[in-house]
Amino acid sequence: MSWDFDYSAVNSISNLLEENGLNMTRKFGQNFLVSRASLEKIVSLSGACAGMKVWEVGPGIGALTSLLLKSGARVTAFEIDRGFCRILREKAFADELENGQLKLIEGDALKTWLPEFEENGAPDVICANLPYNVGSVLIGSFIEHRCLPPLMVYTLQSEVVHRICAKPGDEDYSGFSVVTSLDYENREAFVLKAGNFWPAPNVDSSVVEMRRKEQSVIEQADAQNFFNTVHALFAQRRKTVKNNLKALKLSSQTIDGALERAGIPATERAENLSVSQIARLSKELI
Repeated sequence: MSWDFDYSAVNSISNLLEENGLNMTRKFGQNFLVSRASLEKIVSLSGACAGMKVWEVGPGIGALTSLLLKSGARVTAFEIDRGFCRILREKAFADELENGQLKLIEGDALKTWLPEFEENGAPDVICANLPYNVGSVLIGSFIEHRCLPPLMVYTLQSEVVHRICAKPGDEDYSGFSVVTSLDYENREAFVLKAGNFWPAPNVDSSVVEMRRKEQSVIEQADAQNFFNTVHALFAQRRKTVKNNLKALKLSSQTIDGALERAGIPATERAENLSVSQIARLSKELI
């Protein structure tokens, strides 16, 4: 790798952006992780190694990308910012792009990841410092479209990680908690204070490790009905499960029967239901 750049030096990053006529774009949620130790720890968690297929979303100017490539992994990077793409393509990783170790997919990852998945399947790992404004939406999209790599390692706002790791009855437990725990065992690996980033965000971040379960709670054929049920159940937290399920346009008799067979009181609230309970309920609602 010919690119020798100090990703921990704010002055170097600032100068690089200025030289290329670029400014930080707040709408893309851009914050550079400038802690070398943290970047190395993230790559270590990912288990990236020679020949492994890794996806990265939002590589920016390539801090995490460079370490993933040094591990020998084959990286597919999704980047929306045209200026960053130019740096990655022309300055940072021209050699890796030429020899095929790196594939750069330009554009909005929310729109570009699915064609890549449909053509080449899921990667071995997804490892990314996700833009704050799209992180939860993107993870949810992966899972709902059944793109399920064995391991996902993300840097996200701590509050989002807490939702991913929340259990029934927890304050942070939500529909997103259910979706992310359907196929994965999740844990908060470590916290990153704002000072580890430039510019420093207004919130702390955390790294979450999402390791795929040996078996999903649902069958593939039941997936869409499960997600529809989750979205209905958590649409309005103050309402009972029965009232929220009315959004599915089912008869009261159908809902009552499904709740009874699933062993769930009609007056229960969604935040107290486990993933397996919701899976059973969604099956009964078919």
